[in-house]
Amino acid sequence: MSRIKLCGLSRTRDVEAANELEPDYVGFVFAPKSKRCVTPDEARMLRSMLVPGITTVGVFVNEKPEQVAVLLNAGIIDVAQLHGDEDGIYVRQLRELTDKPLIQAFRIISDRDADSANESTADYVLLDSGAGTGTTFDWRLAARVERPYFLAGGLNPGNVAEAIRRLDPYAVDVSSGIETDGVKDVTKMAAFVAAVRSERNEDHD
Repeated sequence: MSRIKLCGLSRTRDVEAANELEPDYVGFVFAPKSKRCVTPDEARMLRSMLVPGITTVGVFVNEKPEQVAVLLNAGIIDVAQLHGDEDGIYVRQLRELTDKPLIQAFRIISDRDADSANESTADYVLLDSGAGTGTTFDWRLAARVERPYFLAGGLNPGNVAEAIRRLDPYAVDVSSGIETDGVKDVTKMAAFVAAVRSERNEDHD
């Protein structure tokens, strides 16, 4: 039963939509080069608006471990997603600063990338086609990953059910696939969540 992560929320209306849809996770992006980037104060405000039960994930790209730990330990985010060039040494450094869960992202373009995901010491791994490219990778490579993973990269309301049927990921992660003209689209958000839950119900039946 794949969980749902709606990533890149940056506006009050995004959170209001998430409260209605109740995904398992929402993501706040702290990478300065991203158009979806929020400041810690903005994230704190958005977090305060969320209904209970939704886990908040902070997305970072090569951020200093100390800064990531500050946001985790302050309760602004519940989980850190490492989406840059962070390695095992970085993960160990961060674990010395916080006991909160970590997700390490991997760009999957070869068997070796899938093997690296298996070897990660993070709590979870995320499989993607790149840093926010909005395109899918060769899903056949995911078969080599022997641990629960978040599936990202090019997911949208039209293909997420197929992804779940083929791969049965721990969670599906979407950002650009629920946007129109670069901002979150409530209709697409609802359609994505409905597609996942419809697939869940078919699995249950």
